[in-house]
Amino acid sequence: MTTRSLIATALVCGAVGLAGCGKKTDTAKASGADLARAVTVTRVESRPLGGGFKASGQLIPREEAAVGSELSGYRVAKVFVEEGAWVRAGQPLAQLDNTLLRAQIAQQAAVTAQSEAEAQRVAGMDGQGVLSQEQIETRRYQAKAQAAALAELRTKDSRMTITAPVAGRVLERTVRPGDVAGGSAPWFRIARDGLVELNAEVNEADLANVRVGQSVAVTIPGGPTVSGVVRLVSPQIDANTHLGRVRVRLPLREDLRAGGLASGTFGASGAVVTAVPEAAIRYDADGASVITIDADNRARQVKIRTGQRGGGYVQLLEGPPIGARIVQSAAAFTLDGDKVKPIEQGAR
Repeated sequence: MTTRSLIATALVCGAVGLAGCGKKTDTAKASGADLARAVTVTRVESRPLGGGFKASGQLIPREEAAVGSELSGYRVAKVFVEEGAWVRAGQPLAQLDNTLLRAQIAQQAAVTAQSEAEAQRVAGMDGQGVLSQEQIETRRYQAKAQAAALAELRTKDSRMTITAPVAGRVLERTVRPGDVAGGSAPWFRIARDGLVELNAEVNEADLANVRVGQSVAVTIPGGPTVSGVVRLVSPQIDANTHLGRVRVRLPLREDLRAGGLASGTFGASGAVVTAVPEAAIRYDADGASVITIDADNRARQVKIRTGQRGGGYVQLLEGPPIGARIVQSAAAFTLDGDKVKPIEQGAR
């Protein structure tokens, strides 16, 4: 074989060898791509938290005024209002018989006038020796004491008319003409401005999804559905029932009666928060975390701090930002640093 033939043969073999190496490299790369596990991913999003639920409770006055007499021993002469009546602040509700009291006031007024006249006679006589200083001070003291007694009787007389402390609707009247004032039981119960609200009992899990200002559809048995708004969320849970109370403000209506039962349908809380699916959260000895997918499709475990829950989602107080890709299921066997093939939730 000539030298030229040997060179040609070597070149051909080299070319074949290089072609073979290239195929092996491409195959290795393809195998590496095939080893990347396919995982379903979703994104951290901003959304209203909380799902709808129902709760029942009692209709109660938003604010109730209990009215009675501060005096005792006086007979009730008149009662001016009945249950269901609308009253204004300061309106007379009942009148006590003040016949005896007026006689006492007249008698005390005469005694007071006499004491004041005697005190006036010793004015300027201090240190003159006509009367002792003790006698002078006694007359002055008696005049003041009798004036105070008269003022007390007149104050009692002003309390003989029982008036409404607030404007509203009379829910209950327990007093009758002829009754004698005394005791601690109120004579009238008044719903201020006539407003009634739902005092709903909400279980502990749902209470976390209730916020002030949230809309509630309140249904009265055998009656209409009324639109209400959460006014107050109880700061405590009953240790025995694990229920919390939510006050729902309702509009002024004649068919809303205190003491009745009603149920409320609570919609989503409406509070927009940063949230992830509950199923995406992992829990271990180091706490809660999610698996994020970076731009190179590498899995990264990120610690999080969670807030309230609702509707299958959990609020993120600390963690990846809105829009970050995360593994949808915490049960997916994906470790920190793994190369993955992300499949966006909902992608075709």
